Amino acid sequence: MSLSTRLPDRSDCVSFVESDKEKILFYYGEGFMYEPLPVGTRVVYPPPPLPAIEDPDSAIEYALEHPLGCDPLSAQLSSGMKVTIAFDDISLPLPPMKSPDIRQRIIEIVLRKLAAVGVTDIHLIVATSLHRRMTPAEVKHAIGSKVFKAFKWGETLYNHDAEDKNNISDLGQTETGEHVEINRRAVESDLLIYVNINLVSMDGGNKSVPVGLSTYRSLRHHHSVDTLMNSLSYFDPPKSAMHHSCNRMGKVVAEHMNIFTIETTVNNDALPHFLTFLRKPYHQFNLLDKLNLYNNKISTDLLPVSLKRQIFFNMLAPYGLTGVHAGKTNLVHEKTLENVYRQQIVPVKGQADIMLIGVPYVCPYNVNSIMNPILMMCLTLGYFFNLYRGKPLVRPGGVYILLHPLHEDFHEVHHPSYIEFYNRVLTDTNDPKAVEQKYEEEFAHNEKYIDLYRNSYAYHGVHPFYMWYWGCYAYKYLGKVIVVKPKLKRPADIMGFDTADSIPEAIAQAKSFLGMDSPQITNYHIPPIGMCEVE
Repeated sequence: MSLSTRLPDRSDCVSFVESDKEKILFYYGEGFMYEPLPVGTRVVYPPPPLPAIEDPDSAIEYALEHPLGCDPLSAQLSSGMKVTIAFDDISLPLPPMKSPDIRQRIIEIVLRKLAAVGVTDIHLIVATSLHRRMTPAEVKHAIGSKVFKAFKWGETLYNHDAEDKNNISDLGQTETGEHVEINRRAVESDLLIYVNINLVSMDGGNKSVPVGLSTYRSLRHHHSVDTLMNSLSYFDPPKSAMHHSCNRMGKVVAEHMNIFTIETTVNNDALPHFLTFLRKPYHQFNLLDKLNLYNNKISTDLLPVSLKRQIFFNMLAPYGLTGVHAGKTNLVHEKTLENVYRQQIVPVKGQADIMLIGVPYVCPYNVNSIMNPILMMCLTLGYFFNLYRGKPLVRPGGVYILLHPLHEDFHEVHHPSYIEFYNRVLTDTNDPKAVEQKYEEEFAHNEKYIDLYRNSYAYHGVHPFYMWYWGCYAYKYLGKVIVVKPKLKRPADIMGFDTADSIPEAIAQAKSFLGMDSPQITNYHIPPIGMCEVE
């Protein structure tokens, strides 16, 4: 039975443009645009937020004491244990969550249980994988000031370091020869408690410990071009070779470690009150919605880019908790996926010839930072393209039209290797396989980039390669990608994209490329997040 048959009525999430005077709102980069699209254009909106659990603390307590596949957490604890708590980093959720963050709620409850039985050997580790280190202020926001003050920053509360050879354990190989290396403190603990936020179906499960607490030597197996080319949807794990690799690693990890997984899901209440109009079709706006849009558009049109970025990253989302489960990783993740799909799935009939997407200001890798051209490619061809079950929302050989300013800007602290990757690697070749074979190992072992990853706040030297590979399947699948109104044409040229000065011009280019007078055009409206189940 299709999942869509068990979902709430989502008929309002799909509409069609009925008049050439009907306007569609786009939120992109650091601004807003609303203009008409051709009659017959299909618009897919994310589902409205599901009701939130009224008492999150009670729900967490119940999950910890009624876990799936193992004893209650309190029954597993005893004095003298070595316990490590690992938790998701700043890449989740997007936008960041208003205080108290769900990680704070869970960790506070877990720590009370540890204290009750006299457990004192406790470490808290941010599961950063090859991402940049979180700053003390960012960690404090995620876990709360009370927890932050109770631990010594840099000693018992710290970021995972994938390049700290003295604190990495080699757990062996999977049945297909994939190396499994994990943070040593986590491996040697009597109990590892992993605290997760599942914003999308790609995350969580065996993508937590085997990725978040791992090393380049392990990650290169499932972040390779070959693996990602065989991942037909990152958001449909059974069809994802990346998830199959993570599951094989998870099996090895489970043989060596005692893991108590805690996973949570949140609803689509991802926008502050003054941006909730983004959930609605423009023709349904009331007077307050129109006033909010007008004020936001005027502001974003006038403010400098740097100030707009600062304002947007100060916005926090009032997410509501929709589920929390604990216990054995695979059993927990089954429940997590059910909740994610229940919130996000929209049934859609048929694929589009042309897809239009407004690209927002944030992705998992530019929080409090800059959306550089490589991350824009990763977000659109990697994440947005894969937000489907069944078939992609656009047909093979179809056209993607993206609204984004495509600034040629890079955060010099967060993304130093991206700058060289962009100016040296992509100007030589943008073919993912050639990029991988010619340059990956050099960047992965570059001592300068390793030092910046370990001692500054830089993403690992190999990270831009993975972001480029992330879009490799869509890159081959699509016939053309057109960026509307870029500030500069050079980034599009380097990445192999076309450009247009307006949406009508981009649609005309797409029609000419496809050789079609009346293609099926779909606008995929983001934010918040939706996921299409394409029939």
